[in-house]
Amino acid sequence: MSAPLHIVLVEPEIPANTGNIARTCVATGTPLHMIRPLGFSLDDRYMKRAGLDYWDALTVHVHDSFDDYASEHPHMTMWMLTTKAHRLYTDGAYTGPTALVFGKETAGLPPALLQAHADRCMRLPMVSAMRSLNLANAVAIVTYEVLRQRGFPGLA
Repeated sequence: MSAPLHIVLVEPEIPANTGNIARTCVATGTPLHMIRPLGFSLDDRYMKRAGLDYWDALTVHVHDSFDDYASEHPHMTMWMLTTKAHRLYTDGAYTGPTALVFGKETAGLPPALLQAHADRCMRLPMVSAMRSLNLANAVAIVTYEVLRQRGFPGLA
């Protein structure tokens, strides 16, 4: 069995992004963890529409804080995705239990979280005129890099 992989969304705001991320999680067998506050209801029709008929197959957990998530999963290596990092996501070695942590769409991850994990901050390359990629696209790109490095375990 391969090492676990978690997608962690810190205070997601846009239901359609979360729905698309949920679909990626189902397609890859990856649990989704969301940190409150959420910018939407889990019953939001836009989120459900983006996830289509996959929502019932999703393993999803909602935590009251990032500290709650971290204390429940102390064995996970946390990788923080941020436009402020120098290290590229392709430079990470994702061999053990891995959590990919993404911030909210309008502000990214809180500075204190980035500082606490400064050695585990990564970014996706893009032209300098761009502020950021869409959150759902960023999650998919990095998730598949982790899975590629692991040989796509359990995927056809």
